[in-house]
Amino acid sequence: MPRTLPAPSDRSRGATRGRAALQWPVPVRRAGPEEHDGRVTAPLASEKFQAFTGQHWLLIGIFLIGLVVVIVRGRSHRGTPRERPIRRGYAVVLALAAVTMLVYYTVEPGGFRLGTSLPLELCDLAEFTAVVALWTKSPRAAAFTYYVALTLSIQAIVTPSLGQTFPSPRYFGFWTLHFLVVWAAAYLTWGLGFRPTWSLYRATLVATLVWALVAFPLNEVLDTDYGYLNRKPSSASLLDLLGPWPWYLVAAAAIIATGWALVLTLPWTLAARRRAADPAAGQSARSTITGA
Repeated sequence: MPRTLPAPSDRSRGATRGRAALQWPVPVRRAGPEEHDGRVTAPLASEKFQAFTGQHWLLIGIFLIGLVVVIVRGRSHRGTPRERPIRRGYAVVLALAAVTMLVYYTVEPGGFRLGTSLPLELCDLAEFTAVVALWTKSPRAAAFTYYVALTLSIQAIVTPSLGQTFPSPRYFGFWTLHFLVVWAAAYLTWGLGFRPTWSLYRATLVATLVWALVAFPLNEVLDTDYGYLNRKPSSASLLDLLGPWPWYLVAAAAIIATGWALVLTLPWTLAARRRAADPAAGQSARSTITGA
């Protein structure tokens, strides 16, 4: 997950790392030159990225075009000898992009911060599961990618909290990784035929719970706040509408679980029942991902 330049506090993370966390864009001050030991230096980015500007709409347009392309291409080679090399090639591209940006965030002067630079967010995990799903066609990896990418990663694209603008490497990393992960989910689902089931839904919920049980004590030990599990972001966010800690966690979990069930699972299971009642239609729409 792309990281933005350090902020004064590890706890002011809503605008530092470009992550999705039910975070609305908030007004930001234009960054100006800084003076160090009598020397004036310009910041790496003149201002933070502004949502719903012409540039943002252009990026959303590119994202939507790419979404259509990966679905059409996936359908064109689903179940053919071309599928495996193309699918695994996508996995390699995504893995290289993720590793390249992680290394950059670590070695960039002043870029690494304990509270924002570790790949411990759900969206970070979705990058990993997307690579696994593309390489192996694992139903559980595909399911985790599907649920997280089509909620949290898409939210980050629509309402980005990004501290750099074009042409910062962090700017390119943010958009590249978010686009690739969501495209991977769409490619696997509508392109190659992965189908969510209630079993995979439950497996994703369990995986998310395990992540929370690991991240929460780790946050306590490191004094970090990955996933906003230990406290709400200091800037305004939708979490403010859900009450104090820990009730906002309960409410957010209920909202996400309900959305995943009603919007991202139920339509597929109803369609599966209709296909089961019509064997001919079911055969033509058969999933190519084993166990899905």
